[in-house]
Amino acid sequence: MSWWGAGAIGAAKKKLEEDEPTQSYESVALIIGVTGIVGNSLAEILPLSDTPGGPWKVYGVARRPRPSWNADHPIDYIQCDISDAEDARSKLSSLADVTHVFYVTWTNRPSEGENCEANGSMLRNVLQAIVPHAPNLRHVCLQTGTKHYLGPFDNLGKSHHDPPFTEDLPRLQIQNFYYTQEDILFEEIKKKEGVTWSVHRPNTIFGFSPYSLMNIVGTLCVYAAICKHQGSPLVFPGSKKAWEGFATASDADLIAEQQIGRLSIPMPRTRRLTATMPTSKWKHLWKVLAEQFGIKEYGFQEGKNLGLVEMMKGKDRVWEEMVKENQLQEMKLEEVAVWWFADVILGVEGMIDSMNKSKEHGFLGFRNSTNSFISWIDKYKAYKIVP
Repeated sequence: MSWWGAGAIGAAKKKLEEDEPTQSYESVALIIGVTGIVGNSLAEILPLSDTPGGPWKVYGVARRPRPSWNADHPIDYIQCDISDAEDARSKLSSLADVTHVFYVTWTNRPSEGENCEANGSMLRNVLQAIVPHAPNLRHVCLQTGTKHYLGPFDNLGKSHHDPPFTEDLPRLQIQNFYYTQEDILFEEIKKKEGVTWSVHRPNTIFGFSPYSLMNIVGTLCVYAAICKHQGSPLVFPGSKKAWEGFATASDADLIAEQQIGRLSIPMPRTRRLTATMPTSKWKHLWKVLAEQFGIKEYGFQEGKNLGLVEMMKGKDRVWEEMVKENQLQEMKLEEVAVWWFADVILGVEGMIDSMNKSKEHGFLGFRNSTNSFISWIDKYKAYKIVP
């Protein structure tokens, strides 16, 4: 059964701050992609005093210097480029106390063949630096996603499985870097007896990370803020099918809870799991987005859904003005808004996953989709990413 109820993360975090620090750790986590959308949630949840498997010591790895919005998490931050085998070896192989690896990062390349090569190499570099040198390693968690069933971005809408998607569906007969990563995971961990694994496949993630390559909430917040600033209507930039149809999303904290909770719930030693929220419709969430930014005119307008890549061309100067006017974090527009990704998500329909397997094995974690959406919007405002 999921250990977390509404509001418990905040309460547990407060308790952690009040408690005396401990020098004894039951588990040691290595988060690869700690500034990503789920990595940031893991960095917040793992150190809490009542997190299962704890108390936890946490290492967090990311390519860039530690950002201010991640700095209050009590973790050991390691700046490392895991695409560089030597950098990964020199900085990670000394972490001999690691018991659990949470691999929640990826990189994007022009073609899926290049994605397979780049993302496969990154995962292999990490595992080859950790597996032989961490004698107490017990589990490796790999995060992939719903594209396991849909294929890569350039395949969406072509060959895919019929929803709802379940973990036992076979691989599509196309290139997919998720498949490459799974194969590398199985190859590397079999070199160490007793290490278990889990693969987690979330859908579109609602969460907080201005660095994320798939940051839907942050991107929509920036779009809404620009519309508000310019007095423009909040036009839905996607397809009518996506506007009217059902869609599934995942909450970053819920995903983190599943990845951690899977370690304390009796279930097979190896498992593929989905973590999503109840289905919703973008037409309903769009009303919420408009309300959160005080925009009265909004909705789907036939013929005006050009896509955000096109609609947001030339808005860099506008964003710079908004950053100064509202004393926002000094970040460029292309850093905080991933227009192409939003266009992909808002242009497709029917990405429905099933949580049955997780529930059957005792993970009953839950988030209300609308409340999740609002909570992450609030966080982008609180950290002065958007006004």
